[in-house]
Amino acid sequence: MSNIIRAFMTIVDHHATSIVSVQTGNNRANNMGKGLEQYIQNVFAGTIDIEDKQEKMHRFEQIFSYQGNKNNPPDLILRDSDAIEIKKIESKNSALALNSSYPKAKLYADSSMITKACKTCENWTQKDMLYTIGYLQENTLHCLWMIYGDCFCADKETYERIKEKISEGVTSIPDVDFTQTKELGKVKRVDPLGITDLRIRGMWHIENPNKVFDYIYRYDETKDFQLICLMRSEKYNTFPQQDIEQLESISEVNIEDVQIKNPNNPVQLINAKLLTYKV
Repeated sequence: MSNIIRAFMTIVDHHATSIVSVQTGNNRANNMGKGLEQYIQNVFAGTIDIEDKQEKMHRFEQIFSYQGNKNNPPDLILRDSDAIEIKKIESKNSALALNSSYPKAKLYADSSMITKACKTCENWTQKDMLYTIGYLQENTLHCLWMIYGDCFCADKETYERIKEKISEGVTSIPDVDFTQTKELGKVKRVDPLGITDLRIRGMWHIENPNKVFDYIYRYDETKDFQLICLMRSEKYNTFPQQDIEQLESISEVNIEDVQIKNPNNPVQLINAKLLTYKV
């Protein structure tokens, strides 16, 4: 079974910073994002050095229970483990564009924002959400954050309350023909001919971890590559002891006990583990 500890060590062992640009269209940013997604998938599957496509496919089937796309998050689900969302940025401090999907501390199987294939990929009700955020320039990965959603996202009620209030306000507009939708609203037949529709979508953003957690980690401008992982201490302690001991034996990896602000109540502090590797 794969986990973030093993993935972290795989990146340390293979810290090549070149991300393959997958040529699937003319959009350079999207191509780089696809390359990052494949890199992360290979990291968790332990297939970075495997060239045979059939062997990779079988390995992916063993490690992952679901793979989504840009319209159907999450990007990956580790079998019987975490959900993974992969985000690419081209500036070290730029905010993360989550589009219509609000920030998630956890992923729930009853969410209206995920597909039936995701809901039925295994027998589950809730999964920890892991955000992997890569800062790339010209196919070079300079920084990779691996951070659990419950370290910087509030509970789902916070976001759903806002979404519901906006939807209620939009749909209360008189003399407008609304239709059922998973988005904030959809207006039918806007014009006299009844041939124009209006989709009302949320565009969610969340601040970059480099900004959110500058009180425990400062981006190191002197390094070519830096890997940062943040999780609650209780999560860290759930991983196999053998994996933890192997990680802690790597002299280049720095492991700190830190305290971070509770996303639901910032005056409360949460015990967390900060793992860093810089080269």
